[in-house]
Amino acid sequence: MEKTNKNILEIKNLHTYFYTDSGVVKSVDGVDIELKEGATLGIVGESGSGKSVTALSVMGLLMGTTGKIAEGEIIFEDQDLVKLSDEERRKMRGEKISMIFQEPMTSLNPVMKIGDQITESILQHEQISKQEAKNRAIEVLKSTGIPRVERIVNEFPFQLSGGQRQRVMIAMALVNKPKILIADEPTTALDVTIQAQILDLMNHLKEIYGTSILFITHDLGVVAEVCDDVVVMYCGRVVEKGNVFDIFEKPSHPYTEGLLNSIPKLGELVDELESIPGNVPNPKYMPEGCKFAPRCKYAFDKCQKQEPGFYDLGDGHLSRCWLCEGKGAE
Repeated sequence: MEKTNKNILEIKNLHTYFYTDSGVVKSVDGVDIELKEGATLGIVGESGSGKSVTALSVMGLLMGTTGKIAEGEIIFEDQDLVKLSDEERRKMRGEKISMIFQEPMTSLNPVMKIGDQITESILQHEQISKQEAKNRAIEVLKSTGIPRVERIVNEFPFQLSGGQRQRVMIAMALVNKPKILIADEPTTALDVTIQAQILDLMNHLKEIYGTSILFITHDLGVVAEVCDDVVVMYCGRVVEKGNVFDIFEKPSHPYTEGLLNSIPKLGELVDELESIPGNVPNPKYMPEGCKFAPRCKYAFDKCQKQEPGFYDLGDGHLSRCWLCEGKGAE
């Protein structure tokens, strides 16, 4: 499927809070994200920026936690996912929206054979025989490039390598040909060589199945490799978004600039790698004004007192920074 300008998923003013004994934690605080049909959208930011909680909110996987969507809409196929019942969400998961988790060893059932886990996913959504489901599982596993598939379907997760387990997770997520695939740091636990193979595989399967991908990562090198558009998150908010070329060539938010500058550059000798000073603030004790101001080398008085809105820099490139004031507000 070719990338179009039509949005397949729209997250509007999403607020996801966790209600704890010590207070309310605003993990996602007013997020707006659009995923275009046939595109790969990268969501980047440090740990604690709200990336994974945004994905879990879309999937409806906050049950069993103190988390709750306090406000906002998640529009998919002209319906608001926030308003769906648990049963409606369960039917949607795996069939229309699937998710690959960060660590496959903790996501796969350790006491079920690989083939049984994938066929179970098929039988949950389709009225077909177990043999037909098994045949499809084998076919999808082969498409991921796993060797000796006929043997692997009868093996347990602990018998596979990390790269093989991640391929199994990808096969399980794509076996029902979902319209959206959410990949939550799917290459973090893998070595660099296997990481590159998994990224190539995801790009290849995206072309085959026509799936739109929401790719969550803290690795900007991965973003440059696979994404069409990028959303940068900080403290539960979107601080910059645009196409991948604008974000890398013309970063306008100091946080995005800091993330890009902290990437080691091949062939460049430096005494010390650049880093962003300070730490992500505690979500229960957010600073006034711009949330990045305490760590920003460009911050001035206004940044400490008022939080900026988005400024439109053209071609869908938006930035939440007072430095962009005067360049045209959204």
